[in-house]
Formats: sequence, C-alpha cells, structure tokens
Amino acid sequence: MKPKKNRTILIAAGALWVLVSCTGIGLLRTYESRPGAASAAPEQWPAGGPLRHATDRATLVMLAHPHCPCTRASLGELARLMAQARGRVTAYVLFVKPSDFPDGWEKTDLLASASAIPGVTVVRDDGGVEAARFRAATSGQTMLYDAGGKLLFSGGITSARGHEGDNAGRAAIVSLLTTDEAGPTGAPVYGCPIFAETTECRAGEEAGHAKHDH
Repeated sequence: MKPKKNRTILIAAGALWVLVSCTGIGLLRTYESRPGAASAAPEQWPAGGPLRHATDRATLVMLAHPHCPCTRASLGELARLMAQARGRVTAYVLFVKPSDFPDGWEKTDLLASASAIPGVTVVRDDGGVEAARFRAATSGQTMLYDAGGKLLFSGGITSARGHEGDNAGRAAIVSLLTTDEAGPTGAPVYGCPIFAETTECRAGEEAGHAKHDH
C-alpha cells in the first residue's frame, strides 16, 4: 500500500507543478502583451522646447526611462530602424530624469546603448519636461514628425514587452521614411510608465538612490 500512496503523492505533486507552471506562463504572456498608456502626441511639433525638428527631413523622438528593462528591446528596434532609414531622419532619445534624483542616476546601460546608435542624439530630460511636452506616458513611446513639423506616427516599435523582431510600428516608420507611402499612424507601446510611482522600473530607481546615498 505504501508504494501506491507514494505514487499518488507524486502524481498529485506533478499535477500541481504543471498547474503552477501553466499559470505562471499565462501571467507572463499576459504581462508581455499588455501595452502601456498611449500618448496623445501633439499633431504639430511642440514649440518652446530645446529640441528643434529638422526642416530637410523627418525627425524622430523616443522617450525613455533609463531603468526600464522593456526599453532595451525598443532601442534594439531603433538601431534597426536607423540602419534602414539611411540618413533620412534626425533622431533623439530623451531619457527622463526626475528632478529629485542625483546627477548620474540616468547613466545606465540603456543610455549607453542609445548613444551608440549612429544618427541618434541622446538628451537628458530633467524633470520629464519634454516627456510632458510630447505627452508621453510610457517608456519607448516613439513619434515621427515630417519636415514641416506635422505628426506622422506615434506609438511603439516592439511587438511586446522586451521583444525584438519584426513589428508594425517599426515597419510603419520605415515605410514612411523610405517610400512616402501612408500606413499605420500608430502602434501599441510596450514599456514601463515614465512617471508612475509604482512600476517595475521603481526597483531600479530605488537602487539608484541607495547607490548614491552611500
């Protein structure tokens, strides 16, 4: 009887493990496919800020949180986009730095990765002023404006959180830059909230605080 009882326990434990695993995978997939808040990006390039849109080509702006793990994929897609655009776009990546955080907090591997992309200018957005000007709420939010300052595209350039690969957002921007053909004007943005108090980015913020406090 004892072997039979042990076998029953093993079967029950195995069934429980399968259930827990499936539940975890389901939650992960739900998280990865859940987009962040979309931006109501200005239809015309916002005046009064330090950035100037190019008058002889399109201008791209990406807003990024320096501690958002999802943004690594967005930067990877931006690198591919810039290679495909072949000099047809001026690009900025704005890294938001809260005003109450010390200098250097924003200097992460994400900022270094963005700085290494040919044709991209990295800008520190103190206090999130420019993020607010462009009405961005989610890290990875990307906007494309034409030479006249008109909004052509606003959205994300990944297919899910932290996933690189072919996606509608990057394809739409590349098409606009290389063929002038109208296509989708937006796509879901997959990233961490830029301004939220509670987010997966928060752990990075707190670690940055602790590092600078010691």
